[in-house]
Amino acid sequence: MLPSLRRLRGTLSACGLLLAGLLSAPLAAADGPIRLAIQPIQTAETTASFYRPLIDYLREQTGLPIELATSSNFLTYWTQMKRGDYDLVLDAAHFTDYRIRELGYVPLAKMPGEVSYSLVTHADTFIFEPAELTGKPVASLAAPSLGMVRMLELYPNPLRQPRILEAATTEAIIEMIESGRAVAGIIPTPLLNTYTQFNVVLTTEPAPHVTFSASPGLPDAQRMRIQQALLDAGGSQAGRAMLEAIGFTALERPDVTVYAGYAQLLEGTWGY
Repeated sequence: MLPSLRRLRGTLSACGLLLAGLLSAPLAAADGPIRLAIQPIQTAETTASFYRPLIDYLREQTGLPIELATSSNFLTYWTQMKRGDYDLVLDAAHFTDYRIRELGYVPLAKMPGEVSYSLVTHADTFIFEPAELTGKPVASLAAPSLGMVRMLELYPNPLRQPRILEAATTEAIIEMIESGRAVAGIIPTPLLNTYTQFNVVLTTEPAPHVTFSASPGLPDAQRMRIQQALLDAGGSQAGRAMLEAIGFTALERPDVTVYAGYAQLLEGTWGY
């Protein structure tokens, strides 16, 4: 056999062994940790503690190096989200729609049903129309949270708006109302199951509930492993314990079409 032919066969054999090794090797994780961000409706410290069971569950079920990425406020969160800094995100419908349209994110799993926001007052305060709050202190999470954008929908005329007090957390909104610092506040409607003493001025139109979505930069194999772990959570003891710990009833496969149009709520937001 000619030397050049022997070398060619040797090269092809080595390539075949290399390819076989690659095909049989386990899937590699993305470079560095996979960052899961959660909208900052709580302090960064509370968020990290509250969602620890979720991170532990996903790591155990997928074998992937998932870590929580927290933000101190919505402006920081919005800025980093627009840059595509997060591999995974759990947040509201207007953010989900924005990322689907502008950044190519893929929705993985959502909490069933919809969620609305309610404009509420203290039990001793009787307000019957949002217009009665013009010029009065009203508490809300900062823009562009869903609560704030829903609030601004109620007051399109800047000259007829309440005096908005930005709160760091939903708990802070409750405290402002109860202490009298705010005449009213806008909170997720499900909280009224706990804070039954509040008077409801108005409840907004519902939006799809919070949703997990994945960056287009996350490898397909990893994305599918994470999605399957989320969707299977209700079928195992470990998954049900995780869902209960983070206050979820279940997770379901999302219909991407239900988010269409919600990004319009971000119009007027800095950087939109």
